[in-house]
Amino acid sequence: MRVAVPHSLPKAEVRRRLNDKQDSISGFVPGGMADIETSWASEDRMVMTIRAMGQELTGNVDIEDAAVVFTIDLPPALSFVEPMISGAIEQKGRKLLS
Repeated sequence: MRVAVPHSLPKAEVRRRLNDKQDSISGFVPGGMADIETSWASEDRMVMTIRAMGQELTGNVDIEDAAVVFTIDLPPALSFVEPMISGAIEQKGRKLLS
């Protein structure tokens, strides 16, 4: 699953906001039923480990010039929640960057 959230900020400002608010990323999963650990793999990539609904998922947040791209590897068993999660990521991602 890939969700791009457009922005018009300098990359340094996006990094600062993501770093300052990374604790709120767990709220991206509807129902607050996720435990999310984050770390920075590089200056423009945050790596996530997501534990939810008995599953462990991996993902990235990539900072691009005009968008922040959230990528999460969803197993087929959870594909039914993709629309709900992608909508929440887009909505809350915009809030995170504001």
